[in-house]
Amino acid sequence: MPHPILNVEDVSKTYDGFKAISKLNFYLFEGELRTVIGPNGAGKSTFFDLISGRARPDTGTIVFGQDTDLTALNEYEINRLGIGRKFQTPSVYAEHTVWDNLVLSLKGPRGVFASLFHRLSSTDRDRLDELLKLIRLSEKRSWKAGQLAHGEKQWLEIGMLLATEPRLLLVDEPAAGMTDEETHRTGELLLSLAGKHSLIVVEHDMTFVRQIARDGEVTVLHQGTVLCEGKFDDVQSNPKVREVYLGRGKHGTR
Repeated sequence: MPHPILNVEDVSKTYDGFKAISKLNFYLFEGELRTVIGPNGAGKSTFFDLISGRARPDTGTIVFGQDTDLTALNEYEINRLGIGRKFQTPSVYAEHTVWDNLVLSLKGPRGVFASLFHRLSSTDRDRLDELLKLIRLSEKRSWKAGQLAHGEKQWLEIGMLLATEPRLLLVDEPAAGMTDEETHRTGELLLSLAGKHSLIVVEHDMTFVRQIARDGEVTVLHQGTVLCEGKFDDVQSNPKVREVYLGRGKHGTR
């Protein structure tokens, strides 16, 4: 059996007496795209906070790669390891061009000024051209990011994450606020990344989940722990899942 790239074992996290995460076990393998769903209060955001270093567990272990203990690292150190997180609301440099947003995100210790005025190598330029094609913004490379449509800003931010050369991407509700066409294209983009990268995607749009989970596993969180895992159709037909989540409709909350 291959070794998981992420091991979350017996993890718990309590906030002011509320158990956000309770004895959670979760394993992700190299190149896997895993979708995580769950109703309001299921612990999805806290789960991402714990992996990315925004919060520390009260108990349990979170190990990345062979033996890196994430609970001993801060957010910046975890990011430098190759764990990138995309929040639900896109965060781009609105007054900079699409191209400059990608330049600013290139892996390396340079600051904003140094990044913009650094002479890019031919390898860097080829890499950025590839990213522009991947996120379908080649023709808008000179646009200011603030001029982009909502879905395009989401794609740009995914491109910015990819520019950091991450091993693991944490993607939070990427389809939120998108048109049906944008949602489908976002699904195609994420599917194209699986294999080259490992991804955990938190989402509530079941049509989108069906699209990106067609060959992968879906994990259902409920009350801070794993309720069930499996293929989309199996999860969707699970009576417990239908009771706690799917029965509440397509647009469940966090």
